[in-house]
Amino acid sequence: MEVPALLALSSGVLAGALPALLSTWPLTRWRRVFMAAGFPLSVALSGSVAGELPAWAWLLPLALLVLLYPLKAWRDAPFFPTPHGALRGLSRLAPLPADARVLEAGCGLGHGLRELHAEYPLSRIDGIEWSWPLRWACQWRCRFARVVRADIWHADWSAFQMVYVFQRPESMPRAVDKASGELKPGAWLASLEFEATQLQPDAVHRCPDGRPVWLYRHPFTRLQSKSRP
Repeated sequence: MEVPALLALSSGVLAGALPALLSTWPLTRWRRVFMAAGFPLSVALSGSVAGELPAWAWLLPLALLVLLYPLKAWRDAPFFPTPHGALRGLSRLAPLPADARVLEAGCGLGHGLRELHAEYPLSRIDGIEWSWPLRWACQWRCRFARVVRADIWHADWSAFQMVYVFQRPESMPRAVDKASGELKPGAWLASLEFEATQLQPDAVHRCPDGRPVWLYRHPFTRLQSKSRP
């Protein structure tokens, strides 16, 4: 007995979407959306729904992705936003003076800037983003902040009392070297999820979903590397 195409498609969509939407694992909202949309998106791109596409059409999504998120930015950090409420309570562990300057290095669409502004409402919030479209969108969403298009590794961090990053593990040593050379005594380096393994953290903030925000205060305490026997 043949199953109608619409019924088969609907069953497949439900089978793929329900585990993501109903999962008890601590997934962010966007990760749930990406997981739930995986099957219908793959079907649509396969031609089963949209029909045959010309060969050049497959290059359009790639071109848009490169425009939106250049390879240079992708090497620094994947596009995963800071979750809502992730930094709530951070100021108790890393207090800042009134009118302090806070920087998010690689601010994307501004999710981290909004969390920093909520936690440090008296601070001046800055963001740096390499992608032109993301920089424009971020500035529009975060009118309270100053957002510039720049390379986070060439920008000057010395004027800030806190630099917040959500990078890759591979880029953390570079962030530590830059912060060590540019931040002033008393300033903080805050890293969501990824630890600077060569430093001793001064405090660790726990997000509601359990992920850590590692806090390091300048001058940093470097850990002794273990010598091999």
